[in-house]
Amino acid sequence: KPLKEFARKLSPYLHGIIASASYPLNTCTLEGINNKIKLIKRMGYGYRDTDYFFLKIKAAFPGKPR
Repeated sequence: KPLKEFARKLSPYLHGIIASASYPLNTCTLEGINNKIKLIKRMGYGYRDTDYFFLKIKAAFPGKPR
């Protein structure tokens, strides 16, 4: 009986549980990117030009070479 009740409580979340087991993605990478952007912002003490700020962010994350 307790196992059936537990399974019944999990049934609305079944799709998410299966998706998280199938696709092992997490937010660690995103948290790291956010922290790096905050660090750039803090080190600049506020940039006058937003274009320059975005250039600094692009320089920090060059991406994959093509």
